[in-house]
Amino acid sequence: MALLEREVGIAIAATATALSPRARELARQGAVYGLAGMLKAGDVVVGTARGAARGAAEGLTSSDGPVSTAARKVANTAEEASEHTSAEPVRRRSRGGTRRQEEEEQEETA
Repeated sequence: MALLEREVGIAIAATATALSPRARELARQGAVYGLAGMLKAGDVVVGTARGAARGAAEGLTSSDGPVSTAARKVANTAEEASEHTSAEPVRRRSRGGTRRQEEEEQEETA
């Protein structure tokens, strides 16, 4: 017979971890590094898809048969998909205005 039930022991360990500043710091660091790793892996996958699409398109420019036409369509589709999945840089608004104010200013200058 154990002194504590398994669930009670887990609850005590979780509470001690949540109340420990060092444990919270390590958990935050782990979350940050994990997220950074996932973002980097996503960039690698997108870059690989773009490179494969470009390579396929360049390799197919020399022949004009039906197979190369179909392969060119696949390469174009892969290129378009990689363009839609890549994140665009965040553009900061000048003078702290709202999006609507910024759009109105652009329409006035156009």
